[in-house]
Amino acid sequence: MNQAHLHLLLNHIPIVGILIGTLICVVTFFFKDHSIRRIALGIFIFSAAVAIPAYLTGEGAGEVVEDLPGIIGSSIETHEDIALIFIWLISALGITALIALVTDIVKKNYAAKFIYVATLVLSLVVLVKAYQLGNSGGEIRHNEIRTGAQSNFIEEVDSD
Repeated sequence: MNQAHLHLLLNHIPIVGILIGTLICVVTFFFKDHSIRRIALGIFIFSAAVAIPAYLTGEGAGEVVEDLPGIIGSSIETHEDIALIFIWLISALGITALIALVTDIVKKNYAAKFIYVATLVLSLVVLVKAYQLGNSGGEIRHNEIRTGAQSNFIEEVDSD
């Protein structure tokens, strides 16, 4: 198993985790259940933890695929640039979620509510960046999702 395998295995977990954690966070505002709130915070912490090895295997994964036919080097660079921003954001989210979890457990009600709301807001920012990251990663290998891919496909079909 090389770094490309590991990267592909790990990179989906933080993206899906952020989506699920954010949805659960929103739900907790309607149910006020601390156990559900803690589950959302745990998902954020886990997602941040998994993002670290996903990020660290990215360089090796890029080296594995950079010389394959159909790979555009600039798409790898774009993905790397977004990944750098993402790893800082998701790390901040993981730390914020950990603080929110500890504060919630210690029963500092007002502080816990404030930090929880801050965690939710940060999770929305991270979710947007996660979408950009996943999309840019997909564009490296999947020609069909690259910008302009549909128009290129139509031109190729028309010329046949």
